[in-house]
Amino acid sequence: MNICKTFGVCVAICLLPLGGCSGSKDSTPMSTTGQSPAAATPRDFDATKKAADSGDAVAQYNLGVMYRDGEGVPQEYAEAMKWFLLAAEQGDADAKYNLGVMYRDGEGVPQDYAEAMKWFRLAAKQRDATAQYNLGVMYRDGEGVPQDYAEAMKWFRLAAEQGDTTAKYNLGVMYRDGLGVPQDYAEAVKWSRLAAEQGDAEAQCDLGLMYLSGLGVPQDDAEAYAWISVAATSGSEDASSNRDLVASKLTPEQLSKAQKRATELFEKYGSEN
Repeated sequence: MNICKTFGVCVAICLLPLGGCSGSKDSTPMSTTGQSPAAATPRDFDATKKAADSGDAVAQYNLGVMYRDGEGVPQEYAEAMKWFLLAAEQGDADAKYNLGVMYRDGEGVPQDYAEAMKWFRLAAKQRDATAQYNLGVMYRDGEGVPQDYAEAMKWFRLAAEQGDTTAKYNLGVMYRDGLGVPQDYAEAVKWSRLAAEQGDAEAQCDLGLMYLSGLGVPQDDAEAYAWISVAATSGSEDASSNRDLVASKLTPEQLSKAQKRATELFEKYGSEN
């Protein structure tokens, strides 16, 4: 077994590549806030189209969602863009966010990071947390703007303060790796724990690794096992591959207690995937 370096220190067993469980996370899915078209029928489409044609911004946004997802109509990104734009021009923040996503991903339009930034920023100014988070991603990765970790931190924090789980996880990563801020393991643990307690599997895995390495928290193999086990059950592939390796460091009695602790944590913070 090779020895890996995780969180900047050498650990006794090979866990993960430099950067933690899966590194920082990328953009979030498109918003479907509003009147969800998940169970759309042609009648739903007709009513929505009529309201959209009359200038109703919510209906215009929902019609965009229906065209984007092919709900009640054939999927058509260009038509989705049209209706999102009409809703956005009336101030709809969800429509602005989704325009940003479609420009970022090149759906219905040529990929254009600068235009994506424009729409994310407009939605972020209306306190759209997912737009704030995605601005952070683009500043972190230098997409459409020069890479700027400090600016990424700013937007991740704004989104996290509104409860965005993935933003909290990424704040933990940034503090852990010293990106845009001085490296601070205690802050990394704080944000990783907040995301972990909202059910984020990669944050749970990272928190376990912090306990394993004793960074920002007292070193505790049993607590490390418990959090990594929760992460594995919640769907983290990295955690699944490391749970048994951490278990090998425990005595049978310690492992039994750690498994009980993992069950307790999963009941509070886990998610089935």
